[in-house]
Amino acid sequence: MAHATRRRHAVALVRMRSVGPPLVTLESLARETGLHPDVIRRFVQFGLLAPRAGTAAAPLFAEQDAELLARAARLRRDLGLNYAGAVLASELLARIEDLEQRLRGS
Repeated sequence: MAHATRRRHAVALVRMRSVGPPLVTLESLARETGLHPDVIRRFVQFGLLAPRAGTAAAPLFAEQDAELLARAARLRRDLGLNYAGAVLASELLARIEDLEQRLRGS
């Protein structure tokens, strides 16, 4: 079995076995977001997201973390924010969305 095929099977098994949200590898998250794995690691260092399982060498992330990463990457690209600023702005925007949903009664 080819290495890529084994990796796909491993990702599929992780998704099937997880009780909470589906988990994906760093490489899968990088492919999905179009970000380099080192950029994702940098966002992890700044606290934007955290691995949900796995090991330090092979962390596993929630599938929905792709949305957080995409937002932070857009803030960096479009507004020229540094990593810390993009993380702070992302957290504030998420909080605003949460408060707006509460006001609407959703």
